[in-house]
Amino acid sequence: MKALTWQGSYDVRIENVPDPTIIEDTDVLLRVTATAICGSDLHLYRGKVPGMKDGDILGHEFMGVVEEVGPAVTRVRPGGRVVVPFTISCGDCFFCSRALFAACENTNPDRGAILNKKDARPGAGMFGYTHLYGGYAGGQAEYVRVPQGNVGPLVIPDSTLADEQVLFLSDILPTGYQAVLNAAVGPGSSLAIFGAGPVGMMAAASARLLGVERIFMIDHHPYRLEFARDTYGVETINFDEEEDPAALIVSLMDNRGVDATIEAVGFEAKGSKLETAMTTLKLEGSSGKALRQCIAATRRGGVVSVPGVYAGFIHAFLFGDAFDKGLAFRMGQTHVQQYMPQLLEHISNGELHPEVIISHRMRLSDAPKGYEIFEKKQDYCRKVVLTP
Repeated sequence: MKALTWQGSYDVRIENVPDPTIIEDTDVLLRVTATAICGSDLHLYRGKVPGMKDGDILGHEFMGVVEEVGPAVTRVRPGGRVVVPFTISCGDCFFCSRALFAACENTNPDRGAILNKKDARPGAGMFGYTHLYGGYAGGQAEYVRVPQGNVGPLVIPDSTLADEQVLFLSDILPTGYQAVLNAAVGPGSSLAIFGAGPVGMMAAASARLLGVERIFMIDHHPYRLEFARDTYGVETINFDEEEDPAALIVSLMDNRGVDATIEAVGFEAKGSKLETAMTTLKLEGSSGKALRQCIAATRRGGVVSVPGVYAGFIHAFLFGDAFDKGLAFRMGQTHVQQYMPQLLEHISNGELHPEVIISHRMRLSDAPKGYEIFEKKQDYCRKVVLTP
């Protein structure tokens, strides 16, 4: 089959690779009908996440048609159309039994060895996201092996729903939705979202769904801010034009700040020259610029919600400021399986339209170009969907 493989920083290629097969009794063999390039994939593209190996197949947002199932699979059948969550979870461990699927203890046995930490708890395996998360082949391919077929794949029973309408149930829609739930906001609340990428957009859509009254969105790409303003009715701030967005937000909110903030940028947030140099030299693991802005923009007693990916330690975290303000922090990988059914219902009812953020539709064979366009923010790129 053809698949997109990682060959080093800024080097991804379509190659012919062996077809996947059923290995475990609970495996599903899926023919991919749609897959997407995620903002998290760009961290891999830039070579910023450890555990990548030449030839690894990328992609953790995908869906398709079931071709074959292992003898223990009862949830799906050949011919079924399913969306697959990006986390691989067993469904039976301590964490899965509490619906904390991203913390699964049984699908990522190698994490501790890679981190060189004997006490590192595994966390769930993920598709196409380095050997730090299990080394599973991803879905930017014609076919993919899906482990744990009784826990992950969500059947799409409504044939009238197009792939594009439900594809983002695999990651960014539940991620944005969980971020809003973690922010503990609802009708009458105020919220600031740092980052107008796909997750930030899905957070804005989810906030509107849940009745949040006032939403600020902070980014430095005018075309993304314009889209968010026109689509979700947010108030936009360009941090290239406004030196201190947090201070502006506080001034607009009775000098208190918003009820909650969502940090949808992650560890590669654009920081100071010193911070950038320290990150490059691996003297720190992540930039803290966006988190510092979140702390400053959130009112006393508020919540900072972090769906953005972080790695290692952070320079100038300002923990004292967070303590003084009595802030709560909620963060981590998304428990996708927990939210997929209810979000599918919202899509079916016409209450959510995640597909509106798609700007580029390309063939899988053009995936390397898709990565380049997304990375460089060319051609007003918001989200790339690939079809084999």
